[in-house]
Amino acid sequence: MTPKPTAIDASRKKKELTLNWDDGHTSVYSFSLLRAACPCAECRGGHDNMGKEPEPELFDTPITDTKETQLKDVVATGSYGISILWEDGHDYGIYNWHFLRALCPCDECRG
Repeated sequence: MTPKPTAIDASRKKKELTLNWDDGHTSVYSFSLLRAACPCAECRGGHDNMGKEPEPELFDTPITDTKETQLKDVVATGSYGISILWEDGHDYGIYNWHFLRALCPCDECRG
């Protein structure tokens, strides 16, 4: 069963999104990583590529500060994920809990 977040915090100052999971784990994502990993059909190269696990090269994404990586808003999407609205207007991706947990960049998860 996929863990679910108990708390979500977006820090524009740190440019990070933090999720506390119900299994006690904490994931901290840079906005750059989240944008690079956008799960929408446009960013993933079509509907056939949606739902796949994050590609390993995403974890080498450099931290940038552009309108593409500036978070404007985070919105709950049902009980299964979040949508992120970026300052450049992009808001098509639904980051479900499974995908976000697989995207966790910490040493424990990347092990």
